[in-house]
Amino acid sequence: MPLNSKIPAGPLESKWKTYKSTCKLVNPANKRQLEIIVIGTGLAGASAAASLGEMGYKVKAFCFQDSPRRAHSIAAQGGINAAKNYQNDGDSTYRLFYDTVKGGDYRAREGNVYRLAEVSASIIDQCVAQGVPFAREYGGLLSNRSFGGTQVQRTFYAAGQTGQQLLIGAYQALERQVALGNVEMFSRHEMMEVVKIDGVARGIIARNLVTGELERHFGHAVLLCSGGYGNVFYLSTNAMGSNVSAAWKAHKQGAFFGNPCFTQIHPTCIPVSGDHQSKLTLMSESLRNDGRIWVPKQKGDNRKATDIPEEERDYYLERRYPAFGNLVPRDVASRAAKERCDEGYGVGASKMAVYLDFAAAIMRYGKIEANKQGQHNADAAAVRTLGEAVVKEKYGNLFEMYEKITGEDPYKVPMRIYPAVHYTMGGLWVDYELMTTVPGLYALGEANFSDHGANRLGASALMQGLADGYFVIPYTMGNNLADDIRTKAIPTDHAAFVAAEKEVSDRINKLMGIKGNTSVEAFHKKLGKIMWEKCGMARNAKGLTEAIAEIQALKKEFWSDVRIPGDINEFNPELDKAGRVADFIELGELMCKDALNRNESCGGHFREEYQTPDGEAMRQDDLYSYVAAWEYKGESQEELHKEELIFDVVHPSQRSYK
Repeated sequence: MPLNSKIPAGPLESKWKTYKSTCKLVNPANKRQLEIIVIGTGLAGASAAASLGEMGYKVKAFCFQDSPRRAHSIAAQGGINAAKNYQNDGDSTYRLFYDTVKGGDYRAREGNVYRLAEVSASIIDQCVAQGVPFAREYGGLLSNRSFGGTQVQRTFYAAGQTGQQLLIGAYQALERQVALGNVEMFSRHEMMEVVKIDGVARGIIARNLVTGELERHFGHAVLLCSGGYGNVFYLSTNAMGSNVSAAWKAHKQGAFFGNPCFTQIHPTCIPVSGDHQSKLTLMSESLRNDGRIWVPKQKGDNRKATDIPEEERDYYLERRYPAFGNLVPRDVASRAAKERCDEGYGVGASKMAVYLDFAAAIMRYGKIEANKQGQHNADAAAVRTLGEAVVKEKYGNLFEMYEKITGEDPYKVPMRIYPAVHYTMGGLWVDYELMTTVPGLYALGEANFSDHGANRLGASALMQGLADGYFVIPYTMGNNLADDIRTKAIPTDHAAFVAAEKEVSDRINKLMGIKGNTSVEAFHKKLGKIMWEKCGMARNAKGLTEAIAEIQALKKEFWSDVRIPGDINEFNPELDKAGRVADFIELGELMCKDALNRNESCGGHFREEYQTPDGEAMRQDDLYSYVAAWEYKGESQEELHKEELIFDVVHPSQRSYK
């Protein structure tokens, strides 16, 4: 089928304004007759459910956690971007748009990205009105800091817990609507299937995770706000419950999957410490504001970091990318760290880490504080004490987290970091209205592919989730529902609901009936190892071909030998996890096929066959300036559709941060 992105005509800067002024509306009386289902209650889901409830729609919100406040959005640390130019350093809507398109290595739609930049300022106003405690300057203005891929300060933050504070803001807005009766909340419920009637999404089958009971729910529209799929790699910074199942069920019902191989590798994570680990911990990119990244100049140097003199340190990002230094985009910083470690310059017991050092920042801040206090001749110890207090105020909870996990005091010794899987830029294909290829089915936030291209700039995840939920979907969904106001609520004894529930029940019974010998966790680990080694930061055609065959074999083994204890009609986390891992296995195969098809290096996706003479990513814009949208055609069968990317304003060029 042809892909219609529905980008409005006209100049880039007026597309969204024109759309909002001319789209169809649903009057308040009719909104009360329309039922909306929202899957997921992170930033995108909570903001969407709260906004739609406030507007008068009848909303049902679902999350598999025991509370919306446990959504993984709460784990975001460093900040949220917005083009407010508070620092008077040259920022603008256009510059945020440009940085995002360039940072994504020219693999995102101009129309979507400009809209995101345009509404970013409104997000900050909304959150401040909700009481989100953003950091402030001495004079009372909101404070900003820098993130990778930019040369301005546009990232608003609340210490190192920005995601938590933003989610609490969205959560209280959601709970207000729950109390008013406009939103009905279903916690401990997991979406198991999308129900389509006459080709339109009209509801879901959900499973009560406490009782095991299957439930049918009707909706005039279904919004998937279920997050990303980074846990396909097993080890990632995602919460262990984060999964792809809602999006994958939608994919199997006809929703195309866009750019599945585009995953975010975050450069500042605590390194893997052993086989016992089940997840990784992120150290916010905001630390690259003040921390300097380095490795010893001597291979295999086993001295303590503090014993290595300045002249024997290689600040390799500052050396290779002088214009941006430690604030290059995530994909560039991640590849550079991997390259140094692969060449034998890594640090720590595993030698798969680099240093993130705050010593210089502590002394710099200390001198400023000493001068403010009139201590112009303060000794080094006093300066250090003052500097540590400033750093503690800016990053204290992150430093505490690091010390708790590693047992090392980052005020005294450099942190050790290494890249890890974090965010996923791929997701369900959506048009400008955030609708998938299934009418009535929308995808918001990280669940869709739309705004980041091949690499997400830091602090843009929170921006996209809230933009989609607060400011985009209320218009775009209304534009489509205006033609649906005569559709009455469809009873859930309709044949489509009955058939969908039976399909879900049969799959669960099949899983429970295997009674094999291998745990779900073991299969997940095997899949993660294949994905990281052959479809991770570096890939090649041979490895990807091998990975596809290995995943197909793993799938057969899973469906013949997985062991799931317990029963269906009870609280059974192993059964829940088994269904999610089964979906991860199928997704992993598609990711490898997508990566094999894309014969170029782009963003964090380094095809070893395609690199410039100095080791940078080499795009092939004449061949791959498109969104790869995959259509499910049956088991291990996918058909590729291409949405050509048109650049009218920002023309692709070889990225340079030097």
